[in-house]
Amino acid sequence: MTKFSTIPCLGYTVFADQLKNLPEAKNTVINTINQYSYCMAEKDQNFKQALLSSDVLLPDGVGITFAAKFLYGERIKKIAGADLHTYFLNDLNARSGSCFYLGASNETLEKIKCKIKIEYPNIKVGSYSPPFKKTFSTEDNAQMITEVNSFKPDVLFIGMTAPKQEKWSFEHRNTLDAGYICAIGAVFDFYAGTVARPSEFWQNLGLEWLGRFIKEPKRMWTRYVTNGFKYLGYLLQAKVKG
Repeated sequence: MTKFSTIPCLGYTVFADQLKNLPEAKNTVINTINQYSYCMAEKDQNFKQALLSSDVLLPDGVGITFAAKFLYGERIKKIAGADLHTYFLNDLNARSGSCFYLGASNETLEKIKCKIKIEYPNIKVGSYSPPFKKTFSTEDNAQMITEVNSFKPDVLFIGMTAPKQEKWSFEHRNTLDAGYICAIGAVFDFYAGTVARPSEFWQNLGLEWLGRFIKEPKRMWTRYVTNGFKYLGYLLQAKVKG
């Protein structure tokens, strides 16, 4: 397995390396963490366990990169789910690999496949849109696993929003026949174009969250403002404890 650099951050082991140094092993689970998912995990132990059990946990947000510097004096680079997605598409295209998209609507999945066919013509793409429901039945899970395993993708992308996607990959990772298992949520919509990702202007400033907040203030208020203050409280507690 490829060795890669990590740092401890707020009780998690966070990736602090380049994506080219990702471990090479079957069923490698890659998740992301940001201030919102951190706050959710503090109230949801199953979600927290899923994040802690990740083979790779990417620092997806300035809240995490700031915590690394503020608490431990470590400088790490933000790596968003979209960055991971782009990295794998480039890699798979170069080696004629395969990927599978699990999640979203059939319409979104078709847009993704059409776009990949144009931009990454060497990639073999599969997809499955699971039922839109809060909890999957045993039959739902079995069908999802069958769809993935019949394709045997080099990379499985899961887009069912947090914490549902992380919990699902944690629960079923040992029954999946895939190389990498990546929970990337909103990236499905970003790539399909059904939801616009904040521009590079916001991304380069490290304020992608602000770009999303300006576009959808009502929906993002709890995510970024309410949980932002909670997260600040967690940081200050950790600082005081040393």
